[in-house]
Amino acid sequence: MPLAESPQWRRKATDFFSTSSFKLKQAGQSAGDNLADVAGKVGSVVKSRWAVFQEARQQQQRPPGETVQERFITAAASTGLLFRKGISETKEKVAVGKVKVEEAAKKTADKSKTILNNIERWQKGVASTDVFGVPIEATVQREQSGKAVPLMLVKCADYLVISGLNNEYLFKSEGDRKVLQQLVSLYNEDSGASLPEGVSPIDVGALVKCYLASIPEPLTTFALYDELRDARVSIPDLRNILKKLPNVNYMTLEFVTALLLRVSRKSSLNKMDSRSLAVEFAPLIMWRQGDAGTDLRNHLKFTLKPPPKIVDTTSNTAAWDLLDEDPEDASSQIPLDDASPPDYSSIEVIQCLIEHHNAIFTDANETVWR
Repeated sequence: MPLAESPQWRRKATDFFSTSSFKLKQAGQSAGDNLADVAGKVGSVVKSRWAVFQEARQQQQRPPGETVQERFITAAASTGLLFRKGISETKEKVAVGKVKVEEAAKKTADKSKTILNNIERWQKGVASTDVFGVPIEATVQREQSGKAVPLMLVKCADYLVISGLNNEYLFKSEGDRKVLQQLVSLYNEDSGASLPEGVSPIDVGALVKCYLASIPEPLTTFALYDELRDARVSIPDLRNILKKLPNVNYMTLEFVTALLLRVSRKSSLNKMDSRSLAVEFAPLIMWRQGDAGTDLRNHLKFTLKPPPKIVDTTSNTAAWDLLDEDPEDASSQIPLDDASPPDYSSIEVIQCLIEHHNAIFTDANETVWR
């Protein structure tokens, strides 16, 4: 006669089989839809085993010598092994899923930050990849090139040092308006782009001036305008004042004036000495806050002017005719405000920075071109 089933074993069997499927499904659901499906399949096997056990118990179809407790132990052992295997696989997938979720969360956070920055910049009226018209710090930070100078200026300077220093009136002659517009579009799309093959050094020089005219605040900043103007030609004073500049401004100012120094050393060929270069660049590097004469539109008007008149230098009256026909300051193609005379103080400052570049920028890694 078979042993009777004790209420304690029946209760344990019922609890084990009825809760195993639920717990596994619950674990799977916490790991995601795919893992929930896996857990559901394992749970279905657990349920089927319990159903077979219940049916056999009701029909009293037990193998000879096997008690209900023995069958339960066997079923529980195999089911428990399956259950633990399912849980282990679920945990592994949860661990992998957690890493993937963390990676996705980081990417989402970075992308959200970029989107928010772009929205803020779009609200200010500039595109997310623009270089022209954007604060210089924002451009350098976005490029992440390891340089504290905008890549566009680096590309232009390298090109001029290699193939443009001997061009007459470099940085004074007007560039081709259509070419300049194409170059501006090029660098607004890709700040690290290379200059097109065959581009004129005159156009590259004009592009540098357009960029400096476009940034919202001059390289010397509004805050230091008065101090720099008062210092003028004092090398020690200028050196100390410039140390107050933000690093990007300081390094870019050093870079630009180093380029102008190289140009001035070829003045016998290009006819651009330090004074001529200072006249061209002072309105673009140093101006007072609220000065209408340095408004971006005024600085870029030279790209819209017709080509300059070709003057016959063999004529004795050519120079006088030019002065009679063009009342504007012939030293610069960038129109100055009619109501404001040139800022001679800033011109003197920039001229000093060019001529005494190495003595003033002692804290910077001096820019050197091979």
